[in-house]
Amino acid sequence: MRAQLSKALGGVRGMIEAAVPVIGFTGTFVVTEDVQLAVTVGIGAAVMLLGVRLVQRSSPQFVLNSLVGITVAAIFALRSGDAEDAFLPGILLNAGYAAAMIFSIAVRWPLVGFVIGSVTGDPTAWRRDPGIVKLCSRLTWLLLTPCVARVVVQYPIYVADGDQSALLGVAKIVMGWPLQVAALAAMVWLLARGRTPIERGKAA
Repeated sequence: MRAQLSKALGGVRGMIEAAVPVIGFTGTFVVTEDVQLAVTVGIGAAVMLLGVRLVQRSSPQFVLNSLVGITVAAIFALRSGDAEDAFLPGILLNAGYAAAMIFSIAVRWPLVGFVIGSVTGDPTAWRRDPGIVKLCSRLTWLLLTPCVARVVVQYPIYVADGDQSALLGVAKIVMGWPLQVAALAAMVWLLARGRTPIERGKAA
């Protein structure tokens, strides 16, 4: 399961490719408060990483995900003329992810199970083992924790009076890759413990 989860999440390279364009976009915006320049830097970084992937003929999935995120953020900011709106899509996206993962746990179809299933080629085979369902629920809780933390911290800053774009940018960087890596490290630690009971049979 550790190998399957790592492959589904892109491994170290996939996480770096997803993070670098966003950090370039956000960092440039915090320093210059120029949305167009920030978009240029972010997209430029994504295009470079995409070019490397294409040359190597490997999957560009995680670079493309980052590129879409930057584009949406730019559209929000440029349409409203308010720099803070560049961070609204990220807040909404994290809220949506958190809600979807909590719901998946509540109905006993935890999202991490589908992540692993997408790699194995059978999206629902894991559901037949109650022990795997329980483990995937725990892993999903760990995966959603950064999403909840970002919303809890960043949304109050977004709705606060005055221009909070610089503070939002710092919060986005600090709570981006570092939090995600911490969550993934916790997931690896849980898998490495090897104490989750695996019971063969049909799930309830």
